[in-house]
Amino acid sequence: MNKNVLDTDLTGKVAVVTGAGGVLCSAFSKSLARAGAKVALLDLNAEAAQKYADEIVAEGGVAKAYKCNVLDKAMCYEVADQVEKDLGPCDLLLNGAGGNNARAQTDKEYYEAGDIDADTKSFFDLDADGVSFVFSLNFLGTLIPTQAFARQMLGREGCNIINISSMNAYTPLTKIPAYSGAKAAISNFTQWLAVHFSKVGIRVNAIAPGFFSTKQNAALLWNPDGTPTARTGKIIAATPMGRFGEPEELDGALLFLVNNKAASFITGVVIPIDGGFSAYSGV
Repeated sequence: MNKNVLDTDLTGKVAVVTGAGGVLCSAFSKSLARAGAKVALLDLNAEAAQKYADEIVAEGGVAKAYKCNVLDKAMCYEVADQVEKDLGPCDLLLNGAGGNNARAQTDKEYYEAGDIDADTKSFFDLDADGVSFVFSLNFLGTLIPTQAFARQMLGREGCNIINISSMNAYTPLTKIPAYSGAKAAISNFTQWLAVHFSKVGIRVNAIAPGFFSTKQNAALLWNPDGTPTARTGKIIAATPMGRFGEPEELDGALLFLVNNKAASFITGVVIPIDGGFSAYSGV
């Protein structure tokens, strides 16, 4: 495996990544493996998780894929037990599973007179089940795996939990109220967990990515012909560095936070990695 950017040594550690079949979390999994960790890649899409596990093994790392529904507590506990049997007790949990749903977003950024009766999905047309699903996927999809794997961390020094928040948590983006609210909950939950586990040697922190082009947000960022949407234009204009982030640009923050020498007194923080988006007032 290639040397990691911070010389963080995770040799002998077991890292569990949920949502590992996605663009960002597969990159997280590879970064942890390159640091020496044995990585359990969890995803509802077993084929996607297996694909990235195979790529890690091909690079000389240790990885195993597991099908897991992060909203199914019994399944999460079963997978946690299997990971412990296969690789050992979890030292590092990265809660990356999450996402949005079209039923929980509006068609337009601003409500305009008459939209309530128009052929457009306005605030008044948001689907309650869709909103509930988004909150469950992001919040419960972090809480339940933490219940399953943090059990294995108790009484063992140097364990870490990393949650994935979002820039939405700082300032909500238009059109996606449920996702923005759910990610704000993740930032708050990160602080809560950090306090709750502070006496038993578990540090809890979060990363808040700015704008990265992934399969999940492709429809919002790119037209069917591959040209950027108006929303993409706004994002780039509001990002001082003038571009989307690359998945590997999240590695430094991740490897820093899980480094028990470099970050031993850091818990309960959320680090934005956004190309300056959160610092820019627009003027």
